[in-house]
Amino acid sequence: MYIKNFEDLVNLKLILTIDGIGPQKLFSLLAKFHDLESIIHSDYPDLVQVEGISKTYANKICSLSLHLDNVKEKLEKEIKQLDKMGGEILTYWDERYPESLKDIYYPPLIIYVLGEITEDDKYSVAIVGTRQPSSYGKIQAENFSSQLAEKKITVVSGLARGIDSIAHESALRSKGRTIAVIGSGLNIIYPPENEKLFKKIKENGAIVTEFELGTKPDAPNFPRRNRIISGLSLGTLIIETKINGGAMQTAAHALDQGREVFAIPGNINSKQSEGANLLIQKGEAKLVQSADDILVELELKIKPEIGKNISQPDIELNLFEEKLLSILDTQPKQIDEIAILSSMSTSDCLVNLLTLEFKGLVRQLPGKMFIRC
Repeated sequence: MYIKNFEDLVNLKLILTIDGIGPQKLFSLLAKFHDLESIIHSDYPDLVQVEGISKTYANKICSLSLHLDNVKEKLEKEIKQLDKMGGEILTYWDERYPESLKDIYYPPLIIYVLGEITEDDKYSVAIVGTRQPSSYGKIQAENFSSQLAEKKITVVSGLARGIDSIAHESALRSKGRTIAVIGSGLNIIYPPENEKLFKKIKENGAIVTEFELGTKPDAPNFPRRNRIISGLSLGTLIIETKINGGAMQTAAHALDQGREVFAIPGNINSKQSEGANLLIQKGEAKLVQSADDILVELELKIKPEIGKNISQPDIELNLFEEKLLSILDTQPKQIDEIAILSSMSTSDCLVNLLTLEFKGLVRQLPGKMFIRC
């Protein structure tokens, strides 16, 4: 299914006016009816046969055509306003819709974009944290964002006060790209003091939201925004947050999405560090001390040239470990194959591979498969 024209977009908007119809229900409807127009003009008996479509939903879909003119008129105005701003609408089926966002459980079917999302933005890391950072938190946000930007990694954040704003600013200062995901319409800048930053990001990255023009930055919007921040990123770095902070929601979304979570340890007596320290303590986030720690962890997902340029610390290896390390690469190898290639017994291989794993140079995968980190 593709959104080919204005009418398709109107139909999509029309269906999404029904509260409770999101990606899963719409995908189920499309599996049966194949296109949006057919859904709108479908019959009640056919609708109730679709998984997840109750009698209430079926009745609402049957009455959608009554609202068609209103939705069409509103969309026409919205597109004109977006054109003046230099913005655009991307749908889930658009070729330029971010692939990483398609992979999350509840992807936004429509996103509004100011600026440009590029191919390189698939190599992104989110940096989020408290709106009231300590001096330590500010320094770390600046350092990590700058280091990542210098490695050509796009920095994603939420344009909020504090850590988010510092992350965006630092990426831009380092001549890097940054994406801001906001909890309002593109024509409402929040917080208002970030107007200059907003414009800079538009020129050197993108502003992204799932909310229509005119949507105010109300509290319920931000948890929804947070899933997009993590969804656009290979991993999320948490820098200072309280246990109930929004950054903890972003970390939870990242874990649910199967993305990496990183955290910078902080003062155990500081409220701002409670969330990051807890994530590390529970094993839900990897403790990092530099951007290279993040890049090493993401090595298999990022550009090969970035991974190759990361300096590894000097680690002493015995002859057996050196031999095994020379055999392994980024393609998993089974223990029996490793034993044959190294001319070592399986038991000797396992002992030395375990040591290499402790040294952070090798990773064991299910089925006695091993891969070089």
